[in-house]
Amino acid sequence: MAEGRWRLTAHAAAALLALAALTACTPDPTPTPSPTGFASDEEAFAAAEDTYRAYIDAVNRRREDNSATDPNQFLTGEALQDSIDGTRNLEAAGFHIEGPAQITAVRHIKASDTDAVIGVCLSSVDTRVIDSGGNDVTPTDRPDTTSLEIEVTFAEPLHLIVQSVPDGGASC
Repeated sequence: MAEGRWRLTAHAAAALLALAALTACTPDPTPTPSPTGFASDEEAFAAAEDTYRAYIDAVNRRREDNSATDPNQFLTGEALQDSIDGTRNLEAAGFHIEGPAQITAVRHIKASDTDAVIGVCLSSVDTRVIDSGGNDVTPTDRPDTTSLEIEVTFAEPLHLIVQSVPDGGASC
């Protein structure tokens, strides 16, 4: 492979890591959030964090076992579409990601009755970008940790991730 031809930038690799899922499906319409009745913002933040942790756990399990639960079940709207597009782009380029991502820190940004936004530090130290020949093509200049801003809507029956975007203003 010619150098630079399919070279993933550090930012793109981190975004794909955060959003990659191993199936391609049609996104469902964004659910209507329902008031949750959380007693405090702390409860809302805890629910958002639990949702994101469950999603990352599902992504990691799917990387190990393609028959594991589809991580896209935790996504809706823009986050789901980004995951589908990221997966398609990786597959079209002949790449896949191996190894687990790990949440290293979570911070609270804002919460309401219908949604919450959390900041997440996501470590990719143990992940690798692998080409179709089985070669590790992980960019050497990729950051070890990416700061993301995650929006979770409190839909029923599941809370869902609506958006996951790089948070360049935060440090991990």
